[in-house]
Parts: sequence; C-alpha cells; structure tokens
Amino acid sequence: QVRLVESGGGSVQTGGSLRLSCAASGDDYSRMAWFRQAPGKEREGVATIFRSLGTTEYGDSVKGRFTISLDNAKNMVYLQMNNLKPEDSAMYYCAAGPNLPSLRTAAYNYWGKGTQVTVSA
Repeated sequence: QVRLVESGGGSVQTGGSLRLSCAASGDDYSRMAWFRQAPGKEREGVATIFRSLGTTEYGDSVKGRFTISLDNAKNMVYLQMNNLKPEDSAMYYCAAGPNLPSLRTAAYNYWGKGTQVTVSA
C-alpha cells in the first residue's frame, strides 16, 4: 500500500511560479506522476517520472514550463511550475504505480487527495 500526500498549491498571478510536493509512504511503485483536473473536465496527465532512471514525460500543454523531479531518498516527487497561465488552474493530484510509461489515469493505482492551484489573470 502506498499513501500519497500533496502540498504546495495556492493562488498566483499569470506568469508566476509554484512548486508542488508529494510525499510517498510505502515502496510498491516504480513510476510517479502528476495529474490535474479542472471543474467539468477530465483528469489530465501533466508529467510522469520513472523512479529508478529519472526519465520523464510531459503533457503537451505544459512542456517547457513544468518540470517533474524526485528525491528517492526522501520518497518525494516535485512539480516545478513556471510561467503559469489561468488555464493551469485545477486540482493537482500525485499518482504512483508500476512502470507503465503513460499519462493515462489507468496506469496508476495510488492517488493522493490533491492540492488546488489557482492562477488569476
């Protein structure tokens, strides 16, 4: 069993930055990811990272602006978000699962409760 707890959300203006953190307890996962979901929209894959090699993949809407990273010693994964836009506003979720390179929700079996990010114009 893996428990995930997100933190670091908040409100910023357009062009600002935020850093999200996710603390993981347990060891039954090989890949971690960040997803987001805005009201009335489907959950969208933002970024994923392979725990052992650190290889990453990003959603098209965040490439060049967001960076996912991890600290295996601390069982932490981070999402650095720069140049934020109003359309980035959403609940952001941390996810963990087996090594299936994917930004699809079905590839992950552990989820946090989310942290809210709001970007104002």
